[in-house]
Amino acid sequence: MVVTPCAFVHWFKWVHDSQDENTGMQVVEPETLKDGMHFASVIHLDCIFCAAHLMPVFGSEFVPTYLSYTQTLDAFRTYYVNKYIDHQAFEIAW
Repeated sequence: MVVTPCAFVHWFKWVHDSQDENTGMQVVEPETLKDGMHFASVIHLDCIFCAAHLMPVFGSEFVPTYLSYTQTLDAFRTYYVNKYIDHQAFEIAW
């Protein structure tokens, strides 16, 4: 039996060509198919350079107290790519 290490990846695209002026972070949104479904795929682990830490762009509304971390990809439309999570992310991101 051959075991191939892989990951299920949700794809995102840049919202703007430049960083957010308040945070210094890039803003991304889910890549979607023509029918509105999120674009995702299974890739080999060797294709991953590093993980990305995404933080929701919360906006001006309150976040419901019942919201779980498992629901965040569906609850928010845009996300910050957090380059401040550690020094490696900062060096890679910009």
